[in-house]
Amino acid sequence: MAPAKKPKAAAGRKVKDKWKAKEWYKIHAPRMFNEAEVGETPSADPDYVIGRTVEVTVQDLTGDFSKMHIKLKFRVASVDGYDAKTVFIGHDLTSDYVRRLTRRRKTKTDHVVDITTKDGFVYRIKTMSIAERRIQSSQEEGMRAVIGETLKKIGAERTLSEIVKDIVSGDLAKELARACRIVIPIKRIEIRKSEVLKEGEGEPESIMPAAEPVAEEAPAAEEAPAEEPKAEEASE
Repeated sequence: MAPAKKPKAAAGRKVKDKWKAKEWYKIHAPRMFNEAEVGETPSADPDYVIGRTVEVTVQDLTGDFSKMHIKLKFRVASVDGYDAKTVFIGHDLTSDYVRRLTRRRKTKTDHVVDITTKDGFVYRIKTMSIAERRIQSSQEEGMRAVIGETLKKIGAERTLSEIVKDIVSGDLAKELARACRIVIPIKRIEIRKSEVLKEGEGEPESIMPAAEPVAEEAPAAEEAPAEEPKAEEASE
């Protein structure tokens, strides 16, 4: 006896395409980075977009090739139509960049400091010190104390926008390296990672240069039609 065949699916039944039910939302950087578009994400419900995170390098935002190793992290906080607005949640350095800095015969020392910024953000900063020789434990403790005191003082005097700007430009790392000279001449300090632990007051100001207005070209002046030369009078 032949085995019974499985009943076929009911005629006319269609498989629902989940992708067709989804819409694409444009993700924008926060005001700190001039709300530049940094990507897109699909979703069937705008509520599902909130909370998603995106990473983008400083090079992607500014075109500065020398900043391709700095990754900025944003989280979607709200959705307006098909525009997803984000907040800054921290930064990180690419693993390749960190490996190049910590080659053989160099000592890497990590430090973690939590600060409160002038505008009330609780911001965790992780520094990485690079030395050409081995650092003694007493020197490491001294560096840790100097870095902690310096960063907390900076936090009390500067807003989150100002600190992030100094991180991206490299000025904050140079400032910490100078402060550590009283303990040990350090070759290099990098801000390896940062993280916003608690939101502060208001939205941080922009740290990006404002786009220069495009000058409107003045309409070209119309040239007067050339006069036709007068015919010479016939000589008598």
